[in-house]
Amino acid sequence: MKTILVPTDFSELAKNATDLAAGLAQKIGAEIVLLHVVEDSSVSSVQYTGELAMPNIEDRLFIYKLIEKAKSEFNGVREKYQNLTVKEEIRVGNPYYSVQDMVGEYDIDLIVMGTTGASGAKEFFVGSNAEKVVRHSKCPVLTVHGEADIDEFKTIAFATGLKDSQGQHIQIVKTIEQYFDIKTHIVRVNTPNNFQTDIDSVRELNEYAEESGLKNYEIRIYNDITEEEGIMHFAHEIDADLIVMATHGRKGLAHLIAGSIAEEVVNHSKRPVLTFSMKH
Repeated sequence: MKTILVPTDFSELAKNATDLAAGLAQKIGAEIVLLHVVEDSSVSSVQYTGELAMPNIEDRLFIYKLIEKAKSEFNGVREKYQNLTVKEEIRVGNPYYSVQDMVGEYDIDLIVMGTTGASGAKEFFVGSNAEKVVRHSKCPVLTVHGEADIDEFKTIAFATGLKDSQGQHIQIVKTIEQYFDIKTHIVRVNTPNNFQTDIDSVRELNEYAEESGLKNYEIRIYNDITEEEGIMHFAHEIDADLIVMATHGRKGLAHLIAGSIAEEVVNHSKRPVLTFSMKH
């Protein structure tokens, strides 16, 4: 893992995400790319140095003032993280498309974002665009709900349906395991609509853990009404510092009908959640 993207609006939530990303980057030798997006519905995503096609001079001046304010905020961030390699980007346009562009341009390995949690995805700093980031991002996304110190992470709740295979989220877990004293609890949640016997689940989880190359782990079968409730209840039971899970990135009618377990957990858990879209 070499490059971590942190979208920021310079709020406390965003600062919490930046602090966590900084702690991880310092430990593993990664660089941080900070992204601030000045929202403008007339464009998808452009660098602030690009030509802005605005209908009148007042709109253009307003955007420029927001850009200058962001540059001033970045001065303080740069001073705080002098011991790290930190790059800064200011984009004008839609936050979701700006994040997606950055992932490709910088070959991002991990996105770290702040969220209020229980209030739902629309309370992310980028509004409803963040739900799209969690569902469709081409790299893992770590959402942070409050102050979190990576050095204090001791326990991971790793929820799997055994269809996740060797996703990039596993590589992130292995990286954390390599640099931090942490134990991973691999859990499969049994529900009335998705039940599997313990003997089969234990065998498959053991095979999965060995194939994944994880070192310090335990396996667990957990019974609950729904998968998302089971994941959150299990994380609470073991006092997990981080929840890890995959999202299948459903679109359109499929998403309206089935929803997303990962998005439900991100929205309602107070713990940091690492997700990865399996469609990538």
